[in-house]
Amino acid sequence: MRAERPTCYPSIIIYVKSPADTPLKNFAVVVFPGFQALDVFGPLDALNILSKQFPIRLSIIAESLSPVSTRTQSHPDSDCAQSIVPTHTFDSPPSDIEVLLLPGGMGTRSDDIMKGPIKFVKDIYPSLKFLITVCTGSTIASRAGVLDNKRATSNKRSWEWVITQGPRVEWVPHARWVQDGNIYTSSGVSAGIDVMLAFMDGVYGKDAAADVTNVMEYERHLDPNDDPFAPLYGL
Repeated sequence: MRAERPTCYPSIIIYVKSPADTPLKNFAVVVFPGFQALDVFGPLDALNILSKQFPIRLSIIAESLSPVSTRTQSHPDSDCAQSIVPTHTFDSPPSDIEVLLLPGGMGTRSDDIMKGPIKFVKDIYPSLKFLITVCTGSTIASRAGVLDNKRATSNKRSWEWVITQGPRVEWVPHARWVQDGNIYTSSGVSAGIDVMLAFMDGVYGKDAAADVTNVMEYERHLDPNDDPFAPLYGL
């Protein structure tokens, strides 16, 4: 650990840990047409708050640098959507991504939309320190092959479809989130906040995760096996 501003007493040096000592700084999120808004913005808001304590750099990666909308073709008569502006493309991502977040959403059901994200995840996973998926974002990881022979979970409402997208995955039906090695997968939509807080708990410490939770005024799920929505869908 690097010493910073040591406070000196006779024969004693007290080392104060600096946020700069934290090994993880470079985060990225993949977005695509039809991504689920809270899958992205819930975890990212937690990161926004954490970044007041620890240095964090965020990249937003998509097929192109054009704004990416949550709008889906399944509801053509509605005009209620939000867009996010990417900072990088799949073809030209940052070289130092440490933690990658994969959201879900209706866009994950489109083979055409998913070609870019699946290839990107397959190529970049070996260099990542952590991969975090929310909702049906786990199917991007499963189709990229990175969940093979690993435990994972996903959105319970879409469960029957999800498990067809990863036949070599050990899908866990009754879980709010699952950690297997350096991969965290979570259940539907709001579970993305819980999995990000669990990740923070493990990497940045319980106090940091608790501080973020309190600033968000969020009632956090602490038990990864406590999934109130699994029984709703007969799981």
